[in-house]
Amino acid sequence: MKKLMTIGAIVCLASAAPASAQLGQLGKRIGQAQDAKKTMDDLTFSDAEEQQIGSEISAKLREKYGVVQDKAVHRYVSLVGGVLAQASSRPNLKWTFIVLDTDGVNAFAAPGGFIHITRGAMALIKNEAELADVLGHEIGHVTAKHTLNAIQKAGVVSKTSEALPKSEITKQVVNRAYGAILENSYDRKDEIEADKLGVTSANQAGYAPSGLESFLTRLADRNKDLKDRSGMFASHPEAKARLDALNKVISGSSLKASSLVATRYTQSVSFKPVPVTAVPQGAPAAPAAAAAAPPASSGGGKLGLGGLSALGREKSSSDTVSSAGSRGVNPDRDAKGGPVKTLVPVSITAAEIAEFRKGITG
Repeated sequence: MKKLMTIGAIVCLASAAPASAQLGQLGKRIGQAQDAKKTMDDLTFSDAEEQQIGSEISAKLREKYGVVQDKAVHRYVSLVGGVLAQASSRPNLKWTFIVLDTDGVNAFAAPGGFIHITRGAMALIKNEAELADVLGHEIGHVTAKHTLNAIQKAGVVSKTSEALPKSEITKQVVNRAYGAILENSYDRKDEIEADKLGVTSANQAGYAPSGLESFLTRLADRNKDLKDRSGMFASHPEAKARLDALNKVISGSSLKASSLVATRYTQSVSFKPVPVTAVPQGAPAAPAAAAAAPPASSGGGKLGLGGLSALGREKSSSDTVSSAGSRGVNPDRDAKGGPVKTLVPVSITAAEIAEFRKGITG
């Protein structure tokens, strides 16, 4: 049988001037546009390069949070993820699903197919449909290449970097992307698209698309007493606006699957939720090139950390991140991780995924 995947717990305005000067300015602007295009071309990565970037980001996440050393849990998550990956627009990626060892509630998508979910998030999830909708959201970020596209828009490579070799540019992208992923700082459009892609693929597999709303409502209730948003879905729209948009997708696309698969979930996952005020805290996060600090007037609901500028709209090109304090208190992002960073390799086949999918009924 053919293996499907191996997972491891692995732009300016010209003023009036003489015609000759205007022509000179035009030539200069054309040259600048060509230089900008070259830089963008340099940031177009092959699938192999995308996987390399994702692998390095995943290693940073594992180093921060540790990895749950339970092969059965990883196998279960990768089977759910495998069903969704097959229904995605990039089924042939080497998808990797990793359970991070922390009570913080979070999920992270790294380029190239690396999907991470914390045991804290899995403890808050009540059934397989909710897990599928959350994993589907993260898979959507990968299939739409949101992180790499946002890095391009943000101008991660400065003019002084244009002559650098591709390997050095890739290193800058890894550092920049890790900071943005850790802060959950996608822009609003990307988050809404990931929601749509996630619930659509889950519905196609038979899972109730309402699972994402149920989970987010529970997460918002958990975080209701926080002054700042924390962790998961940090840059998502406010709770009500987000859920309204999600319901429009479900009704407008006639997504009517209803299976929750609650029994299989509770038989496979035994993590216990921890109140956000009781989540053990580790060292404050200090990733390279995280999103810019929010303006003082930023508000927000309690779905995640509030006020961060979205990656796609960043203006700063600095590779130095501000201190955790200036970025706000974030108990989920700064949650203490487990001591073991080792991947938990799991191999599954297309036939095993097909057999697992038979358990999605309703």
